[in-house]
Amino acid sequence: MKKFLETLSNIWKIEELKSRIVVTLGLLLVYRFGTQIVLPGVDSVQLAELSTKTDTGLLGILNAFTGGAFANASIFALGIMPYISASIVVQLMGIAIPYLQKLQKEGESGRKTINQITRWLTIAICVVQAPAYLYGLGALGVPDSAFLLGKGLDFIIPSVIILVTGTIFAMWLGEKITDKGIGNGISLLIMVGIIARLPQSFAQEFASRVSENNGGLMLILIELVIWFVVILASIMLVMATRQIPVQYARRTASGGYEKNVFGSRQYIPLKLNASGVMPIIFAQAIMFVPGALAGLSNSEAAQSVKTAFMDIFGFWYNLVFALLIIVFTYFYTAITVPTNKMADDLKRSGGFIPGVKPGKETGDYLDKIMSLITFPGSIFLAIIAILPAFVVKIVGMQQGWALFYGGTSLLIMVGVAIDTMQQVNSYLLNRHYDGLMKTGKNRKVVA
Repeated sequence: MKKFLETLSNIWKIEELKSRIVVTLGLLLVYRFGTQIVLPGVDSVQLAELSTKTDTGLLGILNAFTGGAFANASIFALGIMPYISASIVVQLMGIAIPYLQKLQKEGESGRKTINQITRWLTIAICVVQAPAYLYGLGALGVPDSAFLLGKGLDFIIPSVIILVTGTIFAMWLGEKITDKGIGNGISLLIMVGIIARLPQSFAQEFASRVSENNGGLMLILIELVIWFVVILASIMLVMATRQIPVQYARRTASGGYEKNVFGSRQYIPLKLNASGVMPIIFAQAIMFVPGALAGLSNSEAAQSVKTAFMDIFGFWYNLVFALLIIVFTYFYTAITVPTNKMADDLKRSGGFIPGVKPGKETGDYLDKIMSLITFPGSIFLAIIAILPAFVVKIVGMQQGWALFYGGTSLLIMVGVAIDTMQQVNSYLLNRHYDGLMKTGKNRKVVA
């Protein structure tokens, strides 16, 4: 505990890191405050039925992603899901549209243009989703009397503007956290919303086991132990790497005099799950589509599809969800791990993989290795993602708590927490302190 406190003290000594942490916490507080602000013209007292229906199921996941704003009919009710959906569309279009492919190769300027396209597409998606959300509140159990101004255009138009603005503001908060704070802003906004529901979900599970004599404290203890095991497995998934040995040839370096620098062996760390939590977020966003499309028809087949995809603990939902995660893991890994560029950089720096020719063969070799390690990584990711369905069906766990027992919620929390901790760790190491995994003592620099 003493070493941990020393580490926290060292974090606070680094002015830039302290400033970034304060900015991050401040912006997250603004987002959490906004999730509690109800839309003008809506009686918050009459939203009890909406809160009940969004405790579990697909609406429960959506409510968790928005930090409870969906159930509160808040100005942030749409959350940042429209931005995530827009990002998915733009990345998928980047495969087929030459203009976007060209932008992806233009470096920073191309990235800025793609971000602008994503933002405009986000607004377009919000303009469609906002009226659907407002009119859908009645179907979710909100009485007409809750709409103090009625459902006319004098309520719909201002509310749509507010919801679209809320999403854009949430997106801006996420980008500011990424630029001025610590960690990935968009992911942090999602994680904070998920964590906000954790105490309530555990309390419901505790009450179910204890007060209803459904296993008692012993079963609660067993569930917590297994939960920590699942968290450990998730951490191992996020941190696991395959190290590719790299040999640097002997070369001559001069600095006023010449000396021989003998070749050294290093490693290229290829992550088992290079795509992080993004396949989960992408797949979860796609899973809202089948039920929404099926809801447009009153046919028996369409209603069957809607029922199947609204049950997040059902067979067909989890089968499709797992397959999407596997597909998106490969897709996102291919985008974020440019093996050909890695091979070119390695060749220019005088490095090579033993037994593999530099250049194209190195790129092909790295691509092959990535494909081989991504397969078990994607399977493991999919298994953890659908784990809540198993514990609900087999153990009879409360659905709200089961969502934290693996699945999207747990993986996002673990992945985002590790990513943020690694950024903090890099600041400590750069300022000659030991990292978070070690002690907080000053490191001596040898000249």
